[in-house]
Amino acid sequence: MADTNALEGLTQAFRKLPGVGAKSAARMAFHLLQHDRPGALQIARALDHAVESIRHCALCNTLTEQEVCVTCANPQRDRSKLCVVETPADQAALERTLAYRGLYFVLMGKLSPLDGVGPNDIGLQKLFDRAVPRNAQGQLLPAESREVQEVILATNFTAEGEATAHVIGQALKSRGMQVTRLARGVPVGSELEYVDLGTIAHALTDRR
Repeated sequence: MADTNALEGLTQAFRKLPGVGAKSAARMAFHLLQHDRPGALQIARALDHAVESIRHCALCNTLTEQEVCVTCANPQRDRSKLCVVETPADQAALERTLAYRGLYFVLMGKLSPLDGVGPNDIGLQKLFDRAVPRNAQGQLLPAESREVQEVILATNFTAEGEATAHVIGQALKSRGMQVTRLARGVPVGSELEYVDLGTIAHALTDRR
């Protein structure tokens, strides 16, 4: 009975992964226990080490083993630009383009009132304090004295991502910050007849 309980516990643990259902979780559990027990131990050790070692960067909130991540610590980055993304995976995708050399702020989520996710849950105040800091008297620093000169909103183009970008944009603009939004358009190499109408409409609106 204990073995059955242990197997069920492992299966339920796999189900916590995104996109993994009951059958896939059971298949992974059986495979590791039947064919690759060393692999199972490697996964367990790696997970334990990652959970114990990885924290949030004190500046940008991404995942790192250090107090400050390598991107924030890099003196070659353009510190006048701050790109706001939802997740570390989004940050990694932007880095792979080699087209952006500024800094980041990772929200670790998006606003979703239906799921109970509000501004405090994604660290918006930390973002505002980073982009538009205050002086010793509690007054907002004037634009010419700020390190960050432009905030780029690169949240996803979902309903929640758009709402998050809108809230952040309005708050920062009211503080005198220059705010831009990641452009939407037709993907490179695609043919118009196969592109969804919403993407085409946004491409026309955002044309340059």
